[in-house]
Amino acid sequence: MRSATFGRQVAATDPHADTLGTMADSTGARSESDLPIEPVYDASALAGFDADAKLGAPGSYPFTRGVYPSMYTGRPWTMRQYAGFGTAKESNQRYHQLVKAGTGGLSVAFDLPTQMGYDSDESIAHGEVGKVGVAIDSLDDMRTLFDGLPLDKISTSMTINAPGSTLLLLYQLVAEEQGVAGDQLTGTIQNDVLKEYIARGTYIYPPRESLRLIADIFAYCHKEMPRWNTISISGYHMAEAGATPVQEIAFTIANAMEYVRAAQAAGLHVDDFAPRLSFFFVARTTLIEEVAKFRAARRIWARIMKEEFGAQNPKSMMLRFHTQTAGVQLTAQQPEVNLVRVALQGLGAVLGGTQSLHTNSFDEAIALPTEKAARLALRTQQVIAYETDVTKTVDPFAGSYVVESMTDEIEAAALALIQAVEDKGGAVAAIEQGFQKGEIELSAYRVQLEIDNGERTVVGVNRFVLDQEDRYEPLRVDPTIEADQRARLEALRADRDNDAVKAALGRLQDAARGTDNVLYPMKEALAARATGGEVAHALREVWGTYQPRETF
Repeated sequence: MRSATFGRQVAATDPHADTLGTMADSTGARSESDLPIEPVYDASALAGFDADAKLGAPGSYPFTRGVYPSMYTGRPWTMRQYAGFGTAKESNQRYHQLVKAGTGGLSVAFDLPTQMGYDSDESIAHGEVGKVGVAIDSLDDMRTLFDGLPLDKISTSMTINAPGSTLLLLYQLVAEEQGVAGDQLTGTIQNDVLKEYIARGTYIYPPRESLRLIADIFAYCHKEMPRWNTISISGYHMAEAGATPVQEIAFTIANAMEYVRAAQAAGLHVDDFAPRLSFFFVARTTLIEEVAKFRAARRIWARIMKEEFGAQNPKSMMLRFHTQTAGVQLTAQQPEVNLVRVALQGLGAVLGGTQSLHTNSFDEAIALPTEKAARLALRTQQVIAYETDVTKTVDPFAGSYVVESMTDEIEAAALALIQAVEDKGGAVAAIEQGFQKGEIELSAYRVQLEIDNGERTVVGVNRFVLDQEDRYEPLRVDPTIEADQRARLEALRADRDNDAVKAALGRLQDAARGTDNVLYPMKEALAARATGGEVAHALREVWGTYQPRETF
């Protein structure tokens, strides 16, 4: 049953909540979430603060201090670098370079046609093939993408949402060809479609049909791929669209609640799927607020899972998350300055207790990163892990006047915003009303005004500028990629058993019309070498497509 007041109840029973935001804003300084920042914090900032209730021990409820008792004192976070461009063969070469350089996990970027369920030879894909990620049309492409990479030893994250089931199954099929069973595979599919309607736009089906597909993925992985993280519920893209830290965690957790309800409605017990839920957040240059944001998010999620959904397994209450440094804060002007920004952002993510981290390359505001820039981004993480002392103790900011105060303030503000979503009927209903998108757009507009009028400094853009920028030679994508992908698709359709593909797609549509799990016939179709676009079109015919509501 949907709670109408859980957010207010948590805030009202918090003795510290009554004093939040009451200290005089003598300097006028404001956080990214537009909360006041004091020039000095002292013991009065934590009057009534109950450390046992608010913090607990690391690895224990409410997980404010981290989801594991030892955190990085035993080993560092997973250093996961996001890569993928052009053809599957080129991306495969970059993955081998990253593994050789010491990365602990791969994170795959797909091009826009793949993300939106279109094949490379469709007219709508023209000009976008291989541009912002790798083009994957079929099982043949996926074999090439992971050729020579030991899928039983590496962890793979795939940034794919609406067609997440398709790419997951292609990955499983390639692993099976390598002799790797589903229960040996570790990794994550982003699979967070709700944030696409809010901030990013690579959706296909209407929200309620998308939730059906996500619930089927939960059930499939629980049985077939138990070590796989079935969703990475993302605030990152909302932050990139302009969401404040409070909006980022509030709207992300509101979406997560909707996914939990969808899974429960499909007959799954919360403790059967919740331990495999994971999250994805941004790390900005505002280091202190970001640390507080991550800590507040863990505490909110733990309480919601325990009190709202009745989770019993502590793993169901752990907010485990991947972090990526803020792409939106990278500048094309004086791009080398981005190295400093990324180092600070990465440090904030680590101090905030991330489980894995991608550090952006300094040249990503201009083009896809060069090999040298990608290596420098990885080296940034390695310096933080092995040359600083932040990994020698767990949650080093615990008890800090400013961090604990900010954590409480962000928690209270986020709970109020989650409640606003709940009052509208939950995340899907709020999406259909344009609520989250409208709130984020207003925040983005405020920030842009501050940059334009000079209230907010962006080094190299509106202060400390150069009369003439140094010449930079970006990585360029081969313009023949699209033609090559078209030729590969033509050869595939001539070589495969098209009658078998058609029959398998028909069985997929039958499952979509009924209540059977669609991933089983989908896997059969992909094994027969159906393309990703053909699978998506088959489901479009049954479920339709989504038409967004204008927010202004």
